[in-house]
Amino acid sequence: MAAAIDFYFDYLSPFAYLAWRKLPEITQSRGAVIRPKPVLFAGLLNHWGQLGPAEIPPKAAHVFRECARHAQLANIPFRSPRHHPFKPLTALRVSLVEVSGSDQSRVISAIFDAGWAKGQDLGDASTIVNALNSLDLDGETFVQQASDPVVKKILQENTLAAVEQGVFGIPTMIVEAELFWGLDQLPYIALFLDGKDPLANVNLQQIASRGPAAVRPGSLNRGPTQS
Repeated sequence: MAAAIDFYFDYLSPFAYLAWRKLPEITQSRGAVIRPKPVLFAGLLNHWGQLGPAEIPPKAAHVFRECARHAQLANIPFRSPRHHPFKPLTALRVSLVEVSGSDQSRVISAIFDAGWAKGQDLGDASTIVNALNSLDLDGETFVQQASDPVVKKILQENTLAAVEQGVFGIPTMIVEAELFWGLDQLPYIALFLDGKDPLANVNLQQIASRGPAAVRPGSLNRGPTQS
């Protein structure tokens, strides 16, 4: 049975764009499949009490430069969407399998490319329409469906389900209940799929902290390190 990689993403993240571009290099040679899971990054941040990288100016600048370097080395087209951050709700809702159906992967690629390869405004519904029309899909109908209360609820439920899986950032990939967060985790995913996980013979309980000796006010860290 083919291994499945649950790919949790929001179009706000350049790391998610690059991971989406790179994941097929891992999956295609191993017979694995990618199951896209659009989630609202702001919902994850709110739940875990975090700021997004774009909300911390020096971190935002660092992330952009890091992604630009990675893209140059990987020969992946890269530029920021016209506005960042932007409201990603329409793009995310259109990308739900309940809306995009069997075209989901094509829809996601088209939207990612419109923003992070071509620099278009992913917060503008017309950008989404044009990206989908370029695939000979009915972009207007897809975007209209994004306003359906049922579709809105599905995105909310996806985000809540991600939180329940321990997802705290994007991109996150989950393979057989093992969570990998970030673009830099792709080599580890490849090792995991190959049965060569470096942690396979490591007792994490033995090497983990016994718990915090100090807690910053407002921190969510209320107990010992979990494995």
